[in-house]
Amino acid sequence: MDKLKYKMIPEGMLNDQIIPLNLIFVDARDVKAAGLSFREAFERIAKTIKEPSMMNIIDLDCVTTTSDGLMVEGAIVAMAASDRNRIHPEFGFLEMLDVPYSKELIAEEPHLRQWDILYPGRHLVMGPKAKLLPIHNAAMTGRACNNNGGTEVWSIATMEELLLPILGQIEIVRGGKVIVGKTGEVISVSIGMVVGEEYGRIMPHRAFHVGQTAHRSGEKAKGLKAHIPVITCDKKVLARYIIQALDAGMVPGRDIGPAPSILVIARLLGKEIDMEHIEEAAFEELASVGFTKEWITAPAERMQPEEIISQADTLLPGGKDYRIFDAEDIVEVRYADI
Repeated sequence: MDKLKYKMIPEGMLNDQIIPLNLIFVDARDVKAAGLSFREAFERIAKTIKEPSMMNIIDLDCVTTTSDGLMVEGAIVAMAASDRNRIHPEFGFLEMLDVPYSKELIAEEPHLRQWDILYPGRHLVMGPKAKLLPIHNAAMTGRACNNNGGTEVWSIATMEELLLPILGQIEIVRGGKVIVGKTGEVISVSIGMVVGEEYGRIMPHRAFHVGQTAHRSGEKAKGLKAHIPVITCDKKVLARYIIQALDAGMVPGRDIGPAPSILVIARLLGKEIDMEHIEEAAFEELASVGFTKEWITAPAERMQPEEIISQADTLLPGGKDYRIFDAEDIVEVRYADI
């Protein structure tokens, strides 16, 4: 193999949204087939692109978690930022941690019970192994910043941002469907409904526990990210992972975060929601986008999982002015010399 394949969404406009950097996604299987290390793969790709770019390598054989605690197939295993054909030698590259399995870790982070139930023996990959920046899990080179463990990017020159939730990136590598639009108020609130993780991709060392909000900003939470462009997965994919987690015994508010889409599906399936463990600050933020305590506890007409998945585009909240695209219609397939 004398070429390394990668997929790129070019800097510019997409569905009237600003794409502030080149977005580059690489399948870890192609890196391995080329006989390259992750760092070497990024260096080869950087030589082909002068403009500021973010780069992530995705391993579809690993698993990871979303910030609200859903365990999913696929993980970012390395991330980088490049500009003017180079990657900063100190700050431009991060490799992610292959989390060591232990019963003690699962006991401390109950959402990880999904690991034993759904994906026994699979490698769990989370945040960076080591980093020099004191707070953010970010790779930075020149005008490019690849932040939050590879799920948020911005141009350091223009300060334009883009959110890239992990499930959207996995669908790009798989060749599935993605949503492109504005983040909107519901997702802005959802982002705060996190679980505590020692090796978190965005917030390590269990900065918050389940039922808390990472925003703690009341009504303002819905506006924090609402204006920012987002590329994420088709809602059917999200619905499937939520149902999978709930069927594995995860309880919103106790084991996984009480994000609006999780609450919607929990109600439709008649699953338990731990109201006692959700803090008032989180309820205040949820209520600001219509998910009040009264709505959460009100009876809902039950639906079957397959019905929820098929109707996910209308059932699940989140996103604004978005369109659903086949990933292959918005990416360019390119090759770097090995």
